[in-house]
Amino acid sequence: MSEIYDPLRKKWVTCTPEEEVRQAVIAWLRDAKGVPVGLMESEYDFIYNRRHYRADILVFDRQLLPLVLVECKAPGVRLDAKVVDQVVRYTRVLAVRYVLVTNGRESHLLRRSDSGSGYEALPAIPEDFFA
Repeated sequence: MSEIYDPLRKKWVTCTPEEEVRQAVIAWLRDAKGVPVGLMESEYDFIYNRRHYRADILVFDRQLLPLVLVECKAPGVRLDAKVVDQVVRYTRVLAVRYVLVTNGRESHLLRRSDSGSGYEALPAIPEDFFA
């Protein structure tokens, strides 16, 4: 199997369909949204209900607080309510402002409501989200 370079982990990793999506999102965040590589982490480990989980990509703001949680799926995976619920559950630990779920073909972006009681769908990441 071929490999693809992950600039966040600074190593070559197996090039699976999900990994191709992850690397495309990393490049988009870096190149189109201006997120420095040093403020992103791949395969971010955390514990929820005494179980270990991994966020595909976690973006930190300039104060090093979690800002965006990205869940990447292979292009053939449907982004149904189960997938979105999984990621929103992670926010109980990570308390991010934005959640992005993508399979490279379809994406769903959510923003934590101002009251902090839930997430609302957005059509796109606001231009100033990483100002």
